[in-house]
Amino acid sequence: MTAALEISGLTKTFGEKVAVDHIDLTVPQGSFYGLVGQNGAGKTTTLSMAVGLLRPDAGGASIFGADVWKDPEHAKTLVGVLPDGLAMPERLTGREVLTYLGLMRGLAPEVVAERAGELLAVLELDRAEQTLVIEYSTGMRKKIGLATALLHGPRLLVLDEPFEAVDPVSAATIKTILRGFVAGGGSIVLSSHVMALVEQLCDQVAVIDKGRVTAAGPIDEVRGDVTLEDRFVQLVGSTGGAVKELSWLSN
Repeated sequence: MTAALEISGLTKTFGEKVAVDHIDLTVPQGSFYGLVGQNGAGKTTTLSMAVGLLRPDAGGASIFGADVWKDPEHAKTLVGVLPDGLAMPERLTGREVLTYLGLMRGLAPEVVAERAGELLAVLELDRAEQTLVIEYSTGMRKKIGLATALLHGPRLLVLDEPFEAVDPVSAATIKTILRGFVAGGGSIVLSSHVMALVEQLCDQVAVIDKGRVTAAGPIDEVRGDVTLEDRFVQLVGSTGGAVKELSWLSN
């Protein structure tokens, strides 16, 4: 079976810093795949290269067999992306953003209108129908970003910190949507540094540290007989007992 996402030898440097160091990763079809790592570990850079947002120095990526850099038009029809720090037209309402992006993708106007209405309703953004995106809270931006990722009916979702600044009620709604997407045959790659969230949602996980994969596979195998958070600390290292108290806060 063709992998939902195949990453081979992806490499990226910024000046003298190696952000991603020859990463290989396979995301099986139908999986809910977690990508975890500390801030600056290389998660966002890896995903940006994997979906065609950032050109790698070396290596490649394919989505359901479509080469991201040699066949970008085909590859991008198969994937919906919620990048970190998503930029979008801010002087439009949420519905206008979805309409604009849907028509840009070549969807029929009536299809765009129907899907936009459903997405706005299920993500509880229909109550902000006349609100410009520039006035959205951070959580609302995450939700409209997810809506744009789902709009064209992709087979793979790549989500970078999709729950950041999202309230618990909205988070529960998003989790239901994502679980339904996987249950319906879709595949998801979710990047996060919240281990409990990854344990709750994902069946596969990869740990990235200093631009390299240190462990990958079914989540039960990666974490073993401890929590994913404990296993993560074991893998990436910890200052542990070396942390000292701040002298001026001690009585």
